[in-house]
Amino acid sequence: MHLFQPQHFIMPFAAHALGTFSGAFIAVSLSGTRPIAAAMAVGLVFLVGGIINVVMLPSPLWFTLTDLLLAYLSMAWLGTQLSRRIFRTGTPLT
Repeated sequence: MHLFQPQHFIMPFAAHALGTFSGAFIAVSLSGTRPIAAAMAVGLVFLVGGIINVVMLPSPLWFTLTDLLLAYLSMAWLGTQLSRRIFRTGTPLT
């Protein structure tokens, strides 16, 4: 990992962010009474996995902070907002 350059961290970040986003989106779509709680539960599970990943694999500080701050709870919130908007109005983001 010490030979990695910044462009090598784009795909891991994208995988973490898109996985959390899609999991939260699906959780909100399937949940009945508490959609935000379902999405944040998905975000927390992914965040715990991200923290374990940071502890086990060495990475630069900038990637660790970016990954933990932007890829998990914020993507869960974004997935929640997008899913609620799509399924509330019936049309995708118009």
